[in-house]
Amino acid sequence: MENPYSVNSPRRTLSFSKQRRATVSFFDDKTFAGEHGPKPSEVYGFVGSITTVAAAVIFLVWAYVPESWLHSVGIYYYPSRYWALAVPTYMMVTIALMLVFYIGLNFISTPSPASIYTVYDECSRDPLSPDSSMEGDEKPIEPISDIGLDKINDIMFNATT
Repeated sequence: MENPYSVNSPRRTLSFSKQRRATVSFFDDKTFAGEHGPKPSEVYGFVGSITTVAAAVIFLVWAYVPESWLHSVGIYYYPSRYWALAVPTYMMVTIALMLVFYIGLNFISTPSPASIYTVYDECSRDPLSPDSSMEGDEKPIEPISDIGLDKINDIMFNATT
């Protein structure tokens, strides 16, 4: 439990306790690290970006540096150079096939243009019958509903201008 006579700030804690002299402690670990430290997502992002750059440099050195240079540095065990071409090629083909399958899945799950389900679904509602007893400003706002195709066609194609 904290002393009721202590003053907390982000950088220091000053205590005015009657039992002892006033003391100043800088960078109190409990309050400073919890409130002002880096967030875990920032740390993971930084470590991930550094790891990605390091992995890319190692891959490029492995793929393009001649074997004699690697042997002169003391590196004798490394994967075959075949994988320097095979892995990126397999990844590009996999991504292309994923896109093709995704587009195909969308085509399969979409109803045909002649289907009634392109016009109506489970949330469709017909408008309520108009109540002619109220006119002008007294008429309430109509609830949300779908406009029928016959009314849309009538408005669009039979309008006289």
